[in-house]
Amino acid sequence: MNGTSTVAPELVARVRAAAEALNYEPSPVARSLALGRTSTVSLIVPDLANPMFQDVLRGLSNAAAEEGHRLLVAESNENAGEEAILAVEARRRSDGLVLASPRVPEEELRSLSERLAPLVLLNRELPGSSVPSLSVDYAAGIKEIVAHLVAFGHRHLVYLSGPEASTSNRDRIAALHAAAVLGPGFTLTELACGATFEDGHQAARAAVATGATAVVAYNDMVAFGAMSGLRELGLDIPGDISITGFDDIPFARYTSPPLTTASIPRNELGRQAWGRLWALMNGGPVAHNVRFQPRLLVRDSTGPVPDRPASGRRRKGSA
Repeated sequence: MNGTSTVAPELVARVRAAAEALNYEPSPVARSLALGRTSTVSLIVPDLANPMFQDVLRGLSNAAAEEGHRLLVAESNENAGEEAILAVEARRRSDGLVLASPRVPEEELRSLSERLAPLVLLNRELPGSSVPSLSVDYAAGIKEIVAHLVAFGHRHLVYLSGPEASTSNRDRIAALHAAAVLGPGFTLTELACGATFEDGHQAARAAVATGATAVVAYNDMVAFGAMSGLRELGLDIPGDISITGFDDIPFARYTSPPLTTASIPRNELGRQAWGRLWALMNGGPVAHNVRFQPRLLVRDSTGPVPDRPASGRRRKGSA
């Protein structure tokens, strides 16, 4: 039944004939217990509603399927405590684990890493650890966004900050503050926001009240929500205020106006994560860690600085 070459062909034929007559189907659970392998791997993400993680999932799932493995997926809903529990439970039920943008603190992640092995990290590095990681240089992406906005004359930016536990959010903030220090007359306002469309929508009014001429959103979903909120306030994008996102999820080019954003290789992150996990599971050499460089995609949501900030403009329909 397992296709072992040492079994006599006559015996193979007799066993298969008997199995067919009895409508026998092998039990994957029993087989995994006997072999010590489940032929499944797990992926844990903080937010399945974010298309960025959906693309990572697709890349990982397709690559795993090529080797006869299936993918189990769990969502922590941005809860670091729940994420640690999910990680341990998922690893018990699968042969390996990929943690995408984990929110657990570094020391806890280090203590968990041995229990979770074989483990691959996405959007998170663990310095001094042997755990393979694939990450994005978010600071470099933010620097390109800031340089683009400054070239348009913007000197006051408002950043709609992502989840507090997100290391990539901290990288973005550090890059923004570095730009604020180096640029003369540059002002940065940071607003607590989140990672969802709803978060961005709710932050729109507060962003306008800062007097900033451009909005830098934590990700594309936040940017979409902010764009919706800004339109409800009667503002033109980019005539009254510019806005940028991050990730270049599939919808970014189809918004009105199309969103200026930083593109990252989402599917490739998933495929390369599988390559490293497969190597770990089979005792082979693991490829070196990679830090991808984002690529700025300039679209129509950014433009020259307006004559006066949106906070001082009369809203459409106002007296």
